[in-house]
Amino acid sequence: MSLQDRLDAFKADFKAGKPPYNAPPEIHPIMERATAELIASGQAARAIKAGDRAPAFGLKDQDGNEVSSDALLDDGPLIVSFYRGVWCPYCNLDLQALNEALPDLRRFGASVVAISPQTAVNSRKSVRTNGLGFPVLGDPRNDVAAAFGLRFALPDYLVDLYRKLKNELPAFNGDASWTLPMPARYVIGTDGIVVYSDVNPDYTHRPDPSEMLPVLEKLAQAA
Repeated sequence: MSLQDRLDAFKADFKAGKPPYNAPPEIHPIMERATAELIASGQAARAIKAGDRAPAFGLKDQDGNEVSSDALLDDGPLIVSFYRGVWCPYCNLDLQALNEALPDLRRFGASVVAISPQTAVNSRKSVRTNGLGFPVLGDPRNDVAAAFGLRFALPDYLVDLYRKLKNELPAFNGDASWTLPMPARYVIGTDGIVVYSDVNPDYTHRPDPSEMLPVLEKLAQAA
């Protein structure tokens, strides 16, 4: 089953209010409105894309270790996946699919990191819950996400809904700003240039990790 098939199956169960989700039906139009407005804003088209130079970054992983994009690129191509947090079931399915593809990705010498604005304790939970074999980096205030053009502020009506659902982003992220990154995945070549990008303001849609394999193969052939 493809990643999008898994996401669609989850979405259908969630919208149907099936256990254990038990989601009240009135929340869905609110979430869909926020997604539609983010799509209409055109922000995704302005984000870093293939052909652009990737912003360099240095962040701490779930265990407090410093991770530098420049150092990782010294060893080979770098795959960067931005996600919202461990509280997001779509993100967890995305991370699991990326982890399943890890042996194939590493076959081409690629490093993989995931980036979210959550605190270290929640990053450790992401790694533990999803059995990840790659690091989860904390991006305080979504500053690196902003450098990639991905950071956006939640509209007030969505903040109100999240609060009603006890989804307190300031607690998850250690930051009062109520911002998130648009989900995105990048492949960055050793020269720092992005060779693959997928940015989607609709968090229920994610690219299958297999899409990156031809890109990595082409990089390996050119090396």
